[in-house]
Formats: sequence, structure tokens, C-alpha cells
Amino acid sequence: MSGKRASETMTRMAQIMTPNDANVLGNVFGGSILAMVDLTASATAQKFAGRVCVTASFDRVDFHFPVDVGNFVEMEGVVTYVGTTSCEVTIDVYATNLTKGDRRHTNTARVTMVALDENGKPTPVPRLVCETREEKVRFLEGHARRNLRKEQLAHLAALQSRLSSASDAEIEAWFADPKSLSI
Repeated sequence: MSGKRASETMTRMAQIMTPNDANVLGNVFGGSILAMVDLTASATAQKFAGRVCVTASFDRVDFHFPVDVGNFVEMEGVVTYVGTTSCEVTIDVYATNLTKGDRRHTNTARVTMVALDENGKPTPVPRLVCETREEKVRFLEGHARRNLRKEQLAHLAALQSRLSSASDAEIEAWFADPKSLSI
């Protein structure tokens, strides 16, 4: 399978946030931002893979600043890492107050998308061609994140097994002092 240049994967999506997007505090509901992130990740991954891609996981999403109703919200997605059938899409979120011209970076999210064939089964994605230092660094960071997620999942599985097989006395002792549970 041939490769695609990282620079060719850039996808931008945007919309003005309306009162329908507001939470109880009057800011934009985080779920509205997450839905936009997911749509941008999907478009970016499908553009890259040339296939339907579905969300496999969201990595950590931090909300640095609230987004106001009326802001122009822009999503910038780019493929930063690829596996065999999946790709990591990094989404940077920017909110602009159009009357003041103030633009700020409000979120960064990483979404793992899986390419599917016509039967809905995972299928290989192209190789990611990284040409610049920044693209290579992002790829290596993505590789490290993938390995850390695998280690964390294995660690959590071992912990869950340990907890489920623990005696009631062990559970009570750990519950009384969670720091005593070596993880």
C-alpha cells in the first residue's frame, strides 16, 4: 500500500456556536465540542485512508478555556501516527470572538480511528510519510502514546484481576487505605 504525506491529511472544519450548543452555565457544552472533534477526526481519517473510518478511542481531552456562544469554532485535524488498520488524528480546537478578533486555542484532542472495508472489518491504512522534523516528532510521540496505552491497559487488567480475586479482608483494608494497594 502506498503512503500519504502527513501534510496532505490536514482537514479544517468550522461553525459558529449557537444557543442550541449552550450548557447550563451559558458556555458551549463540552459535548458539542466533542461531537465536532469526532466529526473532524472522521473526515481527516477518511481523507487519509480513502475508506470509511470509525472511532476506536478518544485520548485525553482537556478544556483549557470555555467557548462562548457566538464564537466561531475551528477544528484543525491532521494524521499524526498510523498503525496497521488505525490512525491517530490530532485535533486542535480554536475559538474566535468574531467581533473582537480574539482567537484562542481551547482544546487538543487525539482520536484513534479504524479503517473499515466493505464488510465492516478493519483494513490496512496507507503508510504515513513524514517529511518535516515536526511531522516526525509527532509520529514518534504517537508511537509512544500507543505503547503507553497498551502498557496501561495491561496494567489495569492485572489490577482488576487482583481486585476481583482478593479476599473481603484485603478489599476492606485497601478501601480503608487506598494508598496501601500497590499498583
